[in-house]
Amino acid sequence: MKFTLSWLKEHLDTDADIAAVADAMTMAGLEVEEVHDPIAALAPFTVARIVSAERHPNADRLQVCQVETVDGMKEIVCGAPNARAGLTTIYAPIGAFVPGLGVTLVEKPVRGVVSNGMLCSASELELADESDGILELADDLTVGTPAAGVFGAEPVIDFEVTPNRPDWLGVAGIARDLAAASLGQLKTPSVVPVAGSYPSPITVRIEAPEMCPTFSGRMIRGVKNGPSPEWLQQRLTAIGLRSINRLVDVTNLIAYDRCRPLHVYDAAKLVGGEIVVRGGQVASGAGEHEHLIALDGKTYTVDPAMCVISDAAGERPIGLGGVMGGESTGCSDDTVDVFLESAWFDPIVTAQTGRTLTISSDAQYRFARGVDPAFMVPGLELATRLIMDLCGGEPSEVVVAGQALASPAPFAFDPARVGQLTGLSLDDDRIAEILTRLGFEIARGASWTVTPPSWRRDVEGPADLVEEVARIQGFDDLPSTPLPDQGAPSRGVLNPRQARVRRARRALAAMGYAEAVTWSFTKQSTAALFGGGDDRLLVENPIAADLDCMRPSALPNLIQAAARNAARGHADAALFEIGPVYLDDSPTGQRTVIAGLIAPRSARHWGGAAEEALFGLKGDLMALLEDLGAPVGSLQLVQGQNRDWWHPGRSARLQLGPKTVMVEFGALHPRVLKALDADGPMLAFEIVLDAVPEPRGARSKARGPANLANLMPLTRDFAFVVEDAKAAGDLTRAVAGADKALIADVRVFDVYRGAGVPEGMKSVALEVVIQPVEATLTEAEIEALSARIVAAAGKAGATLRA
Repeated sequence: MKFTLSWLKEHLDTDADIAAVADAMTMAGLEVEEVHDPIAALAPFTVARIVSAERHPNADRLQVCQVETVDGMKEIVCGAPNARAGLTTIYAPIGAFVPGLGVTLVEKPVRGVVSNGMLCSASELELADESDGILELADDLTVGTPAAGVFGAEPVIDFEVTPNRPDWLGVAGIARDLAAASLGQLKTPSVVPVAGSYPSPITVRIEAPEMCPTFSGRMIRGVKNGPSPEWLQQRLTAIGLRSINRLVDVTNLIAYDRCRPLHVYDAAKLVGGEIVVRGGQVASGAGEHEHLIALDGKTYTVDPAMCVISDAAGERPIGLGGVMGGESTGCSDDTVDVFLESAWFDPIVTAQTGRTLTISSDAQYRFARGVDPAFMVPGLELATRLIMDLCGGEPSEVVVAGQALASPAPFAFDPARVGQLTGLSLDDDRIAEILTRLGFEIARGASWTVTPPSWRRDVEGPADLVEEVARIQGFDDLPSTPLPDQGAPSRGVLNPRQARVRRARRALAAMGYAEAVTWSFTKQSTAALFGGGDDRLLVENPIAADLDCMRPSALPNLIQAAARNAARGHADAALFEIGPVYLDDSPTGQRTVIAGLIAPRSARHWGGAAEEALFGLKGDLMALLEDLGAPVGSLQLVQGQNRDWWHPGRSARLQLGPKTVMVEFGALHPRVLKALDADGPMLAFEIVLDAVPEPRGARSKARGPANLANLMPLTRDFAFVVEDAKAAGDLTRAVAGADKALIADVRVFDVYRGAGVPEGMKSVALEVVIQPVEATLTEAEIEALSARIVAAAGKAGATLRA
């Protein structure tokens, strides 16, 4: 919304300059976006007169002009075809910035002749989009007159209007708020009705009152259309509107002056003597929608949800109610008789029509926010008076169809609420003064009854009135009272689950995993790959077609995230997510899981990286479980029982007995990766957090002192022959239990099958790390420990390899 300072002062008696107005608007809640002052931009430019113009000696299309300027006689080179002796125009001196060219003038020769300035066109001063030559001004202008005064340039304020304040879309509404804020006195002239001299030959019928509850209009005969007077053209041009003709310019002026959109029909082009307001129609049998060629020259398809203005007993669309008129009944310079429309259209219907047809006209912008229904007929009267002043003509009586909207309902208001909600100390008279200036009617007594004005349908209760009082009084008057001291702030306490989630997040991040936050939904076909997809877990109103089912696992989203990274050149992914999954077999239907995924992509090598990555994933998993306080030493590793989306030969589960499955991990099945358009291999794990038992005893938040040994460790290697089906982990646990005080770690460094090892057996090579505690071990002690290791392995079914 834009307006000029002089336009505002037609409604507000004030001496404030443009800066004071913009500041008062900001303090009253109007969001000022820009203050454009063309006077400052045109300050260097003045009126000049060409004394002589001769052809340039070195260029046929240039002229060397002797120009009388405010700086004396100047020689200026000009290429405009209309440059001639005696022409009054605009002069720009050396050093002036020309806004239309974006350059600052410097003294330089033009084809050998120095030009001491510039003669300007309208486009170079940004007074017009295009121009054929330099400006031609009236001969009676005095040389040296500032250009700003010649063109009537004045400051323009551009501000953003919030959706709940359509009254700000008229200059009168802005003046009303500024007057309430004590910037001046409101002096908006009242509307004087224009008596009609004959009944209107055009009647109005409303068939869709839900789209247009009330409609008014009148005939004006014998108008003389044409270009608008200079004052009207300048007013519209200053706010960025193009002057069209007197009739159309009057409707645009009132739309911006009083927020009252209007429309003018050429009465000679109306058929049938009746205007019908209805919904869009579809041809019976053909299923074809109506079409309208609008004033912007475009053809629009009209559907039944749109409000249509038609003539000829409702057969021909001539406009879209509240949006735009039709080309068939538009006014031209030959128009003699007009029908002037002033109606109230439903905001929701108008807004939806604009969105559907991608139309954002000035009328649609205002009707979609809700214009003042009480100003419908007064707006018609005001437009009638202006048309008669500018175009002449004889008006008919006013025709009103439909039912006027009810006025806003009054409600009780306690002025003490202002102090209770804002802390402002205002007496009742001051509160009443503010509300009265804003147009509210107050019935004072033991309790107040306040009636909002017709243009403030956003005010529905006491809290809205408190906001109005605080806004006009000034938010800078609100008391700055500090909150009472509540003592030391309480520290947040995490429950055990939250603490474990935090530890897991930090541990995985420290291992190099990146956290992913994905949807709790997935596609039903994808959920079916992971044991879900039941109809009971479908979302009734999904946010997207491929997110229609609650996810049974976090892995499909991580797989797809890794695939997207790979498609963008980042194939070596390590991701994790902590969040809910949804299962039918869960008592609550929901579980919290910690899921991790890696997609190893090393350089091409004969040995490959799959085995190393799998054991690396297992190491990360065991470290995470240990950090969570899980009983790692008691976990059973079981192979061959994982669910269908895991690779059958490269996956396993960790469990505490057959009924408490804590983790599934390993390689994902190639079939699943192919279905999700992801390249393998991908390795993952999924921890059911609910299945991880809490550690016994309170877990200390502070880390204890480091227990560092002061003696060097030593290692011994053992090779044991064991059944091929025997898990290496069972063997390492048995060996580690041979002496828990001295054995610090047991690592598998080789697994061998082949010559020298019986069929169905394998050789597992272990590195045992021995950490002396009190004294260096003697050879005899080491041999005794080795014997205990061999004995422990024997109990696990292993024999020392010869």
